[in-house]
Amino acid sequence: MKYCSNCGHTLDIRIPEGDNRPRSCCPQCGTIHYVNPKIVVGTIPVYQGQVLLCKRAIEPRYGYWTLPAGFMELAETTHEGALRETWEEAGAKAELGPLFTMLDVKRADQVHLFFRAHLPTPDYSAGEESLDVQLFDEADIPWQDLAFKTVETTLKLFFKDRSQGQYSLHTGDVFEPVSWPAESFKPQ
Repeated sequence: MKYCSNCGHTLDIRIPEGDNRPRSCCPQCGTIHYVNPKIVVGTIPVYQGQVLLCKRAIEPRYGYWTLPAGFMELAETTHEGALRETWEEAGAKAELGPLFTMLDVKRADQVHLFFRAHLPTPDYSAGEESLDVQLFDEADIPWQDLAFKTVETTLKLFFKDRSQGQYSLHTGDVFEPVSWPAESFKPQ
């Protein structure tokens, strides 16, 4: 950001009084412009044991598989955003379950939230951002063609929890998980 969105003046980078890190500050009107992480919300939509995945029609990772997810919009809840993304990308009306993973992607300044979701019917279709949408059994997941580490991590944790018959909330960094025992899951 080069110019103040309030008054148009050129911004300075400095540590404001009472703060501890450099910020874009306007010397004209005094506005401090905070830049915060972006939130990505999505679902793990399941129909009769199969997980619905979308093949990306946009960059980054065009042609790779992902869970339906995207950036949260202003004036919507995380739940609304996850359901909206599932509808937009997979044409699926899901019933939202509990939060399953909350993963920090520090290098991209993002936090990814995935909710468990139930599909009451096998009705789905590729949206504008998807080349294809398919239901997959665990054995058929295209592991080598997954778009993002958060999707891979979420799916591995989902299938592990499902096999144990109990789901937990998993949090951490996609490269340094903190809420699950190291011996039970190691990201690749």
